[in-house]
Amino acid sequence: MAPNPRTGEPVLPAPTKQPVRRPTLVRKRDDTESSVDRARTPSSPSKRLKVSFDDEVQVKVMDDWEKAPAIIREEVRRALERHAQGDDSAYNRVKEIYTTKPTAEDAPSSTTLRNYTAALLSSVSGLNRSCSSLVHAVLKSVWIVRDEDYVALFLRLLGNLVSAQGVYLGDVLRMLVGHLVNGEFVIRVRSWQRTYSMSAPGRDNLILGESPTPRSQIQKRAHAALRYLLRLIPSASSVLSSILTSLFPHSSDSKRAHVAYVQNLLKVIEYAPELQADALSLITERLVKIDVQVQVDLEDLADDVGDGVVQDIPNLKSGLPQDADDEDESDDTDSSDEEIDPDAQRAKDITTNVEKLDCILDILFTYYEPQFSGTSVRARDTALDMLFSQFTTIILPTYRSRHTQFLLFHFAQTSPALVDNFVGACVHFAFDKGRPAIMRHSAAAYLASFVARGIHVPSQIVRDVFDYIGGQLTIYRAEYEPNCRGPNLRRYSNYYSLLQALLYIFCFRWRDLEAGPEEQADDDDIPLSDETAHAWIPGIKETLAQNIFSKLNPLKVCSPAIVNEFAKIANHLGIIYVFHLLETNKRLRLSQFSGLVDRDLTFGIPERETALSGRKDESYHQLDEYFPFDPYHLPRSKRWVEGDYREWKGIPGLHEDGDASGSEEEDEEDSDAEEGTGTDDETAD
Repeated sequence: MAPNPRTGEPVLPAPTKQPVRRPTLVRKRDDTESSVDRARTPSSPSKRLKVSFDDEVQVKVMDDWEKAPAIIREEVRRALERHAQGDDSAYNRVKEIYTTKPTAEDAPSSTTLRNYTAALLSSVSGLNRSCSSLVHAVLKSVWIVRDEDYVALFLRLLGNLVSAQGVYLGDVLRMLVGHLVNGEFVIRVRSWQRTYSMSAPGRDNLILGESPTPRSQIQKRAHAALRYLLRLIPSASSVLSSILTSLFPHSSDSKRAHVAYVQNLLKVIEYAPELQADALSLITERLVKIDVQVQVDLEDLADDVGDGVVQDIPNLKSGLPQDADDEDESDDTDSSDEEIDPDAQRAKDITTNVEKLDCILDILFTYYEPQFSGTSVRARDTALDMLFSQFTTIILPTYRSRHTQFLLFHFAQTSPALVDNFVGACVHFAFDKGRPAIMRHSAAAYLASFVARGIHVPSQIVRDVFDYIGGQLTIYRAEYEPNCRGPNLRRYSNYYSLLQALLYIFCFRWRDLEAGPEEQADDDDIPLSDETAHAWIPGIKETLAQNIFSKLNPLKVCSPAIVNEFAKIANHLGIIYVFHLLETNKRLRLSQFSGLVDRDLTFGIPERETALSGRKDESYHQLDEYFPFDPYHLPRSKRWVEGDYREWKGIPGLHEDGDASGSEEEDEEDSDAEEGTGTDDETAD
């Protein structure tokens, strides 16, 4: 090491530059490698090793790469911002996540769907009215049959959505109620249609025919969502009420659809008691429509087809059959058969409607029963008020309702106080001049039918009602008789409807009008035709005689079937003899008096003749024999009224040897005589 000549310090030699080694793919052999490993190394690259697989090794195919939740949240946020600025490309891609069919090859996985739903949850404030297409796509997506975690996340999205954007409240509620109507998902693929259901999580969680989500589970989740939203937004009840009304199954829908919807309505009442009155009124209203339609269809059918339809319905099981869907499909197939007889098809449709009516009535009887049989007076009064309200607004104004009113018939007889309340309500409606005439006539029919048929209606109420009606008839006679020129249904309909009610009550409950031992004084003016003397309470004979033989001639206007039965019973009991009046009425035509009211009330201008008024028979000018509590024949719900209903009992010595069955033939003969022997110059005076 030589010193620096200038400084005298030793100079270090320059470092020797090492050559740079290029990287190589040849692995340096480890000295620890065994000779066995060296032997396994192929001597030539052209030789291949034989590969074997272990059967016990599980092979798992990994899902496609999933976006991170943070990336998806940013994507959704930017998509909404750009959509507000008019750029819909990213917005439409987000919408496709929910509009893609679950059966499609490019359907999003459960993880992707969950992440996008969570992203929408964090951006719910941006889902205003301009984003309605995206919101509707989300609501229409198949969510209710997925796993529990996703359903819970979706419900949070619904709650935040309706809280932040109230404009979507109706759409959300309608979607949820729709699941109560359908309870399943029908997805169209190409040209065929199948029903699918989702179960386990994962990409391919759409199971075709394997472990489907039960209908009950779908409806349970829909109810949970409705309960959650109603607690979150109490004012949503009014919106839900109108939606429940609009989505009620049509009368042509299947029995299963009707039964399921009614059951779901009653379940809604459990967590939304403020909807109880509206929901029960809705059920009663639709039930009455089906009831009336059945009666109209029966009357339109030929007698030999329609008479046995109700009686021939098989007894229904306590629950719906498991194969109800298949049953409904078979019905649709049969209905499309062109070779089916029209009358047979109409009879089949009537039978289907009767089954709907029977099932729904049985559900309602079951629903009301605990409220009337329990110990809570408040619950009973609330249920009774609802039934009275439905009776006043729905049942009473509806003509030809046949079975729905038996709800009130049964529950009004559960206690003497309720019997008195219902009778008092009917009396009030029948005598109230401020109500329309049609409602007063209907109330009179309900009053008479309830008193006559109700087995728990006590004798005292029968007598009181007979006395009330007799007093009102006296008022009508004093008003009508001074200007009466003959029997006229149009002018004196209020009087005739009450008189017919009186005759009907007498035919069924004459035993309750007989006087007891302490009441048999001074009541033997009319001689008895039977060996056994019948004593009557004061006023019964006078009421019947004064009205039957009045100038209004009610026996000519009242239903011939009721008049003839009353005449036979009254004659047999010796209370009054009217056969001579019936013979006189056969020669009297009511049509000759129909124009008198028109000249009196229209200043002499004659009425234009219509198809009904121009009929030659007398039925147009007579009352119908409609009494709403006639025999109840629905097989399933009949059990509820069997202990409350009074069947017709003939009188010993009168209704024997086929005498009762021949009354209809006599009615037909009477109507024929009216057409052939009536004269125009005879009056009732």
